[in-house]
Amino acid sequence: MTVFLMCALLALLFGSVPIFVALAAAVLASMLLFTGLDPMVLAQRMFGGLDKFSLMSMPFFIFAANLMDTGGLSKRILKWTRSLVGARKGGLAYTTQCTCMIFGALCGSSPATVVAMGRVLYPELIESGYPEDFSAGLITSSGSVALIIPPSVTLIMYAAATGVSVGSLFMSGVSAGIVYGLATVVYIWYFARHHDLKVSAPSSRGEIVRNSLEAGWSLMVPVIILGGIYCGVFTPTEAAGISAVYALFVGVAVYREITWAKLFDVCLRSAVTCAQVMILVAAATSFAWFLTVARIPQMVTAAIIENIKTPWAFIAMVNVILLIVGMFMEGIAAIVILAPLFFPIAQQMGIDPLHLGIIMVSNLALGNFTPPFGLNLFVAAGVTGLPMSKIIGAVTKFIIVSIVGLLVISYVPALSTFLPALVYGR
Repeated sequence: MTVFLMCALLALLFGSVPIFVALAAAVLASMLLFTGLDPMVLAQRMFGGLDKFSLMSMPFFIFAANLMDTGGLSKRILKWTRSLVGARKGGLAYTTQCTCMIFGALCGSSPATVVAMGRVLYPELIESGYPEDFSAGLITSSGSVALIIPPSVTLIMYAAATGVSVGSLFMSGVSAGIVYGLATVVYIWYFARHHDLKVSAPSSRGEIVRNSLEAGWSLMVPVIILGGIYCGVFTPTEAAGISAVYALFVGVAVYREITWAKLFDVCLRSAVTCAQVMILVAAATSFAWFLTVARIPQMVTAAIIENIKTPWAFIAMVNVILLIVGMFMEGIAAIVILAPLFFPIAQQMGIDPLHLGIIMVSNLALGNFTPPFGLNLFVAAGVTGLPMSKIIGAVTKFIIVSIVGLLVISYVPALSTFLPALVYGR
């Protein structure tokens, strides 16, 4: 049964069947062929996968992200970061990476970050003399940090799958996301030293002040979300709702870029995105349940505990598995299926649940631009107009750099735990 389940899933995935269909169809076929379970149980399990309180915040965060993009918040952040770091060798590349990190903290979506920043910055990188492969690789990879820096939908899914506090996970993601992003910053510094890149004129003090004031409304979003959660003013779900209301207020009343027509489009896009995520969660939850029915988690746990004796070796195994899974499967589905599998083993080995969550999400962030099915690859191909073969070649060096950042996150647990310990006394 197990062999059939996995073979059916792989066959459907390689047949370009949507992931949620592949997951649910593999489970349904296995149920009909190898068990006497009523197929209605599959529908019940899919619905049960959505009946979780922690998922209530997700639609609000998705809606807030689309409001920020449409309302002009991303443009102000771009101008602000450019005035701060643009006037140096490689300045436009620094601006791209820093803006993606900040915008990722606003929207929590890797593909949305690639689209929002790529449309503006990729043409400028080319016009400024940056090599085509470097520019495409930077745009494709920079958005992945959005999975780690809060508010991250993938972190919310890990919390839903394991019961870990969303607030603590968000706090862990701040420091880990900065380290992950700095790995690319270091590579940009190295690249700039060895290439003749155009240097932009420095911004005047008045421009910096003006851009800072304009971006101030945008930069308040993470302050409201994280500050409100960590100070105990509101829950993550309430923070999501408040961030959506705030983004709507700024877009309509302050920047005045959201019209009724644009608001309708934002609502429609948000509903479609939320539906896509939810059906994926439902299918992945049913797949994880059927793995339990087949006793696969118990067998895997016994095999790992018998053969892997140290936390370091276990973390290495988790990294290898997730890097491979990330090549073929979307991050949310991978979290829902694998987090319940790794979580109890990590607890037995004394690995902090927050640390495990950040390791898993960091791997899947990298999977967003890893061939052959990394979502950012397809998004970047549309944004840049380059063929997929060039996009894949362009991200190779950035994959290596991101793996270095991943290893630092994996083997320095304090990066994931010191902020929650500082705030919550964990």
